[in-house]
Amino acid sequence: MATKKGTAATALVPLERVERHILLIRGEKVLLDADLAEMYGVTTRALNQAVKRNLDRFPDDFMFQLSDEEAQALRSQFVTSNSRGGRRYRPFAFTEQGVAMLSSVLRSERAVQVNVQIMRTFVRLRAMLSSNAALARKLNELERKYDQNFKVVFDAIRQLMTRPDEPKRRSIGYHTEAGK
Repeated sequence: MATKKGTAATALVPLERVERHILLIRGEKVLLDADLAEMYGVTTRALNQAVKRNLDRFPDDFMFQLSDEEAQALRSQFVTSNSRGGRRYRPFAFTEQGVAMLSSVLRSERAVQVNVQIMRTFVRLRAMLSSNAALARKLNELERKYDQNFKVVFDAIRQLMTRPDEPKRRSIGYHTEAGK
C-alpha cells in the first residue's frame, strides 16, 4: 500500500514524541540539542558541530545555550546522567525557528522529514493553546453575564479545562477520619 510521504502513518517521529520533548525555558517553547539529535538520527556532537559551522544562521531568538542554573535544574528534574557523569557542556535549546533552520544545516532527507513533524507539533500546540484561551474568554463572559446561580457550573468547567500537570498524590502517614 502506497502512502504519501510525511503523513502520520509514515512519520519517522510521532507528534506525541515531539510534544514530550518540548520544554518551556525562558518563556520559549524549545527542544534541546540531545533530543533533536536523537530524532534526526545523529549524535549530539554532530548536530552541535553543524550548528557551530553555521552560527550566523542561529541568532539568539533561534537558539541559546542554557545557563548553569537552567542546566542544573534540568538535570535534577530528569535525573539524567551517563557513565562518565553527565554532559561536559551546557545544552543548547532551539526555538521553533531554530529547529526550522536545522534542516538546512543538516541537509539530509531524514532531517527534512523530522522537521515537518516538529513543525506540525508546534502548530498543533499553538492551536490547542489558542482554543483553550478562547474558551476561557467565553467562559468569563458567560460568568459575568449570569449571576452566582451558575458559579458552581463555571468552577467545574474551569477545573475540567486545567490540565493536571502533576498527579495528586496521597500524603504519607496515618490519617484519622477527622483529618480528612
